Amino acid sequence: MSLKITAALLIPLLFLTACFDRESAELTSADIGVMAPKYDAKLAKSLGADAMGMRSYVMVILKTGPNDKTLTDETERARIFAGHFSNMEMLALEKKLVLAGPFEDPEGIKRGLYIFNVTTVDEAKALVMTDPAIKAGIFTPEFTPYYGSAALMQVNNVHRKIAKKNPG
Repeated sequence: MSLKITAALLIPLLFLTACFDRESAELTSADIGVMAPKYDAKLAKSLGADAMGMRSYVMVILKTGPNDKTLTDETERARIFAGHFSNMEMLALEKKLVLAGPFEDPEGIKRGLYIFNVTTVDEAKALVMTDPAIKAGIFTPEFTPYYGSAALMQVNNVHRKIAKKNPG
């Protein structure tokens, strides 16, 4: 019986030892260097990346607008939101809208996000005013210049490959 107890204790002990063997589990900087992709100058240029792989955008936070509560006609709201989604799709196809999506704000103040492929707030304001939900006062935009990864420029292409349904 003591043999069974020893084997029963030895197997989990060996398993735990293997799990915590830091020498074999940790990656060295040499390993990371081998795994790191090589710099792709052509891709960087096509995405507008600087030397750090970054670029300028304008981020827009969509907040609840003054007419959100007063615009209660469901047919009219549906029409406005259909235009909102259609407009986003058009801007994405034009490579002006890099990223968009709703927030899950329990207070209902912050409603969504746009990241535009523009460098000035004035350019972003012109694009935002093409949104029927902004024009109707359902949303109010708040603009902030943003410096982020140029890889964001690929989000829409990747998204189209993984989305089974299109909201627009």
